[in-house]
Amino acid sequence: QVQLVESGGGLVQAGASLRLSCAVSGRTLSDYVMGWFRQAPEKKREIVGAINWSSGGTSYINSVKGRFTISRDIAKNTVYLQMNSLKPEDTAVYYCASRLLTDSRYDYWGQGTQVTVSS
Repeated sequence: QVQLVESGGGLVQAGASLRLSCAVSGRTLSDYVMGWFRQAPEKKREIVGAINWSSGGTSYINSVKGRFTISRDIAKNTVYLQMNSLKPEDTAVYYCASRLLTDSRYDYWGQGTQVTVSS
């Protein structure tokens, strides 16, 4: 059974940092991409960035480039989202998800963790 469990959300002030974790069990990730998504109130879910588990290559949306960093710990089967210089507009529920390298569809999702940035 595949499970993705996020942790690390919270309430912070603008300019602060947070690190989210997503622990994956039940799946070997060597052929997968791990993505981080977020959904703010009354907005569509958007992808924040992703990491190719094997190569470590990453991609990000423009609004978080230079502030957010995705990394992974292969031994722990865990992916991280380091968020620096947080802004109120980063407030959202953050989700991690996985997809095969050869598939565009993310098939397993975590439960989400709330990030709230106050001004």
